[in-house]
Amino acid sequence: MARPQTKKDLQDLGEKNYNKLMDYINGLPLEVQHCEFPDGTMNRNIRDILAHLHHWHLMVLEWYTVGMRGEKPDIPSKAYNWREIPQLNREIWERYNGTPLNEAKALLEKSHRDIMALVDAHANDELFERRRYGWTGNNAMGAYFVSCTSSHYDWGLKLMRKAIKQLGK
Repeated sequence: MARPQTKKDLQDLGEKNYNKLMDYINGLPLEVQHCEFPDGTMNRNIRDILAHLHHWHLMVLEWYTVGMRGEKPDIPSKAYNWREIPQLNREIWERYNGTPLNEAKALLEKSHRDIMALVDAHANDELFERRRYGWTGNNAMGAYFVSCTSSHYDWGLKLMRKAIKQLGK
């Protein structure tokens, strides 16, 4: 499916890709769920990917909260700009390093539900009309939700599949 352009498409693909991601993980033997990926990627295991996805949800939720108050959120964060995403992602990795896999799953489940509740609370034009909200700049608010849900889940699933295939499991 192409990148969502409507509320319904965002809801459908967000849920579909989330479920596909979690079904894939839950279908793996426990030892594979906990294995370390081959060298070459910062996210060294499934837990790292889930924590990464969760934290990006939290950042988008913060942008939304600040922006809808009429203030300008720090996007992507107070300490980093878009050119510094690798450093930001490294900080996220460090923050969650050591989080148990089951906790990372629970954190992601909650933040996914929080994001999807926001999507549900808005009309299609509120989500996909560009420049509707000052805090989104030239973007539509829905673009942020697409990026942190369906697109990001797809990235995570592809990374997991590739790493597990390289491990021969």
